[in-house]
Amino acid sequence: MALLSVIRRWHFREQLSIRAIARRTGLSRNTIRKYLRSDAVQPVFRTPDRPSKLDSFAERLAAWLRADVRRPRKQKRTARQFHEELMGLGYDGSYRRVAAFVRAWRDDWLRQQQASGRGVFVPLAFAPGEAFQFDWSEEHAVIGGERTKLQVAHLKLCHSRAFLVRAYLLQTHEMLFDAHNHGFRVLGGVPRRGIYDNMRTAVDRIGPSRERQVNARFLAMASHYLFEPEFCNPASGW
Repeated sequence: MALLSVIRRWHFREQLSIRAIARRTGLSRNTIRKYLRSDAVQPVFRTPDRPSKLDSFAERLAAWLRADVRRPRKQKRTARQFHEELMGLGYDGSYRRVAAFVRAWRDDWLRQQQASGRGVFVPLAFAPGEAFQFDWSEEHAVIGGERTKLQVAHLKLCHSRAFLVRAYLLQTHEMLFDAHNHGFRVLGGVPRRGIYDNMRTAVDRIGPSRERQVNARFLAMASHYLFEPEFCNPASGW
């Protein structure tokens, strides 16, 4: 999950204060305040008035932590190792700041796992408003006397199984965004997280350790609607 999207969800959805978010992330309060006031949904790292030296490295560190949770326990890196790797990229701040960021990120990830009851499999029972699933299917219809191939967007609530289906000619970002917009409008709200496969409009690349490079436009949409995107492992739609 993108760090800016997490900050927006914590503040606007979970009502955390800027001070609490700064304590969790290790970022300066000015940096967090600028993001929240700008109405931006994509991170643009500018030098804040009172910067933390970690600010410009925060996205990189969060990406490393996301990759680490999928590694065997003995291969996971320590906060000290993260600090050394950041120093190799030019970070000259303290180890304490990095350790606070790592601890807060891991604590939040653990809380999410415990709150949702998630393990290796996507659970079959969901709380109201907890999650939705989104996917595409390819269908055909006769339009104007011609057999036409359609790309059909399916958005379904995991608890109630209420759903919306919309057909398009293409699977572009514009169609993806339109389907989500109408889905949330018709179903009456936005759940806390969305479950996806690794569709091209959401995931640009999957690395050897299953670390995903999530598409920037897709992340901007998730940040705008304040939900957490979650992806199935390749060839593991269950």
